[in-house]
Amino acid sequence: MAERPKRPLSSYMLWLSSIRESIKEDNPGIKVTEVTRKAGELWRSMTDKSEWEAKAAKAKEDYVCAMREYKANGGSTDGQQMRTRRSKISVIKKQKEQVSRR
Repeated sequence: MAERPKRPLSSYMLWLSSIRESIKEDNPGIKVTEVTRKAGELWRSMTDKSEWEAKAAKAKEDYVCAMREYKANGGSTDGQQMRTRRSKISVIKKQKEQVSRR
């Protein structure tokens, strides 16, 4: 079975991935948290974000189509995936409890 499509990036995340390296180049030795803080400041000061919002909208359309195809080809539904995840978590918790009791 094919892998579940990944959720699309937001307009901010698309923009951030394109600008991250230039922020690092402009500020050598900057920490990751400082890169993010600087990027947030730049993003808030931008007046025209339409390019990135359009890219995000396109990515979301592609994701919706991919999800439709995924589900049509037998992909799990969200409910099935959550039940599976919960059961795996409960098994892991039980195993940890057994180990801690020893």
